[in-house]
Amino acid sequence: MSNLPGDLKYAKTHEWAKLADDGNVRVGITDFAQEQLGDIVFVEPPKAGRKVAAGESVGVVESVKAASDIYAPLAGEVVAANDDLGASPERVNADAYGSWMYRLKPDNAADLGQLLDAAAYEKASAE
Repeated sequence: MSNLPGDLKYAKTHEWAKLADDGNVRVGITDFAQEQLGDIVFVEPPKAGRKVAAGESVGVVESVKAASDIYAPLAGEVVAANDDLGASPERVNADAYGSWMYRLKPDNAADLGQLLDAAAYEKASAE
């Protein structure tokens, strides 16, 4: 598996997470996930203000092949949704790591350390 940025953390459910300077975490789906889905035609991220639990289904990505849930890699509060993806969902196919779906204020930023690094995610995805 190629194209795995080393500065991100990964969930086994194929989401990536990146801690921003403001303490919030940007969340999107991995390149592997978008490749499995095919051409993405719709993204429904969670609404700002929603409290989420780690592992909770918080949104949906639809492709021409299937619909798939988006999960929260960490517990916290959604502080923003990437509304640009509503009009241009194909941006996830073009750049999965540049197309965050929502931003989360984590309940505990240290929980980010429990997610997988690139090598562990690559190994888990190959199983």
